[in-house]
Amino acid sequence: MTDVLAPELVIFDCDGVLVDSEPLSIDVLVRVLRTAGVTMDAEEAIERFLGKSLKTMSDILHEDYGLQVDDRFLEAMRHDLYHRFETELQPVAGIAETLDRLPIARCVASSSQMERIRLSLTITGLIGKLEPHLFSATMVRNGKPAPDLFLHAAQEMGTPPSACIVIEDSPAGIQAAKAAGMRVFAFAGASHARTQRHLAALTALEPDALFDDMRELLHLVARERGSEH
Repeated sequence: MTDVLAPELVIFDCDGVLVDSEPLSIDVLVRVLRTAGVTMDAEEAIERFLGKSLKTMSDILHEDYGLQVDDRFLEAMRHDLYHRFETELQPVAGIAETLDRLPIARCVASSSQMERIRLSLTITGLIGKLEPHLFSATMVRNGKPAPDLFLHAAQEMGTPPSACIVIEDSPAGIQAAKAAGMRVFAFAGASHARTQRHLAALTALEPDALFDDMRELLHLVARERGSEH
């Protein structure tokens, strides 16, 4: 990457980065798929859909499994997922204090729909630390691994791509950040990300950093700003 600027903006993915939602989401998806006649275990679901938009997921299910994702399917999944969120969803450990101490601007750029982003952040008490700077894949033409969402977020925040750091937990997100010309730190501290297979997938994409404790982000950002030696 050429002409890398000192970081001015941290762009957070939401699921698996701010909130520990992926085990809940995958469990609900696998159950709803089974009801619709598609058998898939959690590991395959993570590999195929982690970090991707609802549209991308729907396209994959239609093309590879012949499943038409209709309103009934989506409503069943949404109903079950939101109930699980309201009773079980937790913030990623250390994220609240990290957001409070982060010395530069921050925003959220998630593959989820805005309703889900806001619900997740509200339930976990993080919404006040991040709104109104929330961006959803529904705002752009192409979801991750395309760079559209991250470029949109940077433009809305008035920040050049090379002055952005993206925090991602998924291969699709890392690819999107790299395609956008941004630094990307891979976070592997959420519940779903601790398997050797997932760590290997993240490492293979050569992120600028790989970390598993959200509090470490403060040191990583300080290093990029040249304020920690």
